Amino acid sequence: MTPPRTALAAGLLALAMLTTGCVAGTTEDTPSAAADQPFEGEVEFWTINLKKNFNDYVTGLITQYRKEHPKVTVKWVDVPGQDSATKLLAAMASGDVPDAVNLGSPDLGRFIPSLAPMDDYFKPEELADFQPNLVEPLRQDGKLYGVPWYNGGAPVAMYRKSVVSKAGFDEKAPPKTYDEALALAAKVYDDTKVYGTNEIPGPSVVSVLSYYGVTLLSEDKKKAAFNTPEVAEIIEKFKKSYDEHGIAPGSVSKDIRALPQSLDNGQVAFTASANGATLVNIQKNAPDIYKDLVVTEPVQTAGGGYLLNAQQTFTIPKASRHKKAAAEFIKFFTNGANQLAFCKIVPIYPSTISSTKDSFFTGTGGTEPMDVARQVIVKGLPKLEYTPLGTAKDTELAESLAEEIRAVFQGQKSVKDALDTAEKNWNDALV
Repeated sequence: MTPPRTALAAGLLALAMLTTGCVAGTTEDTPSAAADQPFEGEVEFWTINLKKNFNDYVTGLITQYRKEHPKVTVKWVDVPGQDSATKLLAAMASGDVPDAVNLGSPDLGRFIPSLAPMDDYFKPEELADFQPNLVEPLRQDGKLYGVPWYNGGAPVAMYRKSVVSKAGFDEKAPPKTYDEALALAAKVYDDTKVYGTNEIPGPSVVSVLSYYGVTLLSEDKKKAAFNTPEVAEIIEKFKKSYDEHGIAPGSVSKDIRALPQSLDNGQVAFTASANGATLVNIQKNAPDIYKDLVVTEPVQTAGGGYLLNAQQTFTIPKASRHKKAAAEFIKFFTNGANQLAFCKIVPIYPSTISSTKDSFFTGTGGTEPMDVARQVIVKGLPKLEYTPLGTAKDTELAESLAEEIRAVFQGQKSVKDALDTAEKNWNDALV
């Protein structure tokens, strides 16, 4: 039986945020064939946290593929998120590598030296159905090191109409920038004494600064570039809002999945940019809040787009002995029809254009918050901007900067001291 979409929200939110016991499932044995043939030999295929809830979906695709290519054996290994990078690093070091690997995009940079360029196996026409804005960020030095799979979709904004209406909120003209969102947050608190929002440049500092069009790294990616008067001014704006209660006090928490004040516990009025899975959780856990929500387009980047923090990709290790076979299986596994089937059983969004043209996505015309959210998300997919730092230490750098910004909000450091320290930490890490 297919699990209901709402029951899977918490698990999928973790997947969308790239959290990932190793369980392996292997099809029946077939004779070995010459290495690296497109439709012969074994393909060891790694995914992240799919076995428990999506075993039928994955094994069904493997079975279908093997019927079409009986000389291929597919060995499926599902890896827990907390172990995925460590397990892959160990495999790379041993030389005994998988052939097709599901890799969260923030980890891509650290593995690129050990990955095979996908251009050798994917012709331009075979990439044509993927959203170009999701493919291009997976290139480095002109070479493609991963192909997109699923993502959390374009963000949405959510407003508690019973609260924001008292501050003059117009749902037909919601905030388009974070500056406008901060202005609304201040008015909400002044007029209602409800915290406006809980979004600060904390855990998502890189994302928030990216919305302002800030260049975070030098062009050669060897030095920090964010220690500027412009960035100091941005941080000061958010700190002022935090001090004046437009931003909730618990926003400095490191655990963004369990903030003390949130929409679902009714202690903030809105979120200007959130993953759609957040709405699924609110619908399930706080139905009264859900009924009170107005969903709109989120704040936009300086270029008029919407920021995507991460996406799931497939890669091929350089040491694989079956690269062609792995590439053919990846093409099948990520094609538009198979991505659409996955989206129908879990609240995720595809990287393929053809999937979004199906009535499953185009046929939603309701006025419920979830219906509106899906319309906003699908409309926003072509405008997604995925802008990774593109280093081997993206996650480490983001957390280092976030830690310094949290110190500012907690009154432990000045903005200047925090940016100076973060800049030094980045430059030391990038040597």
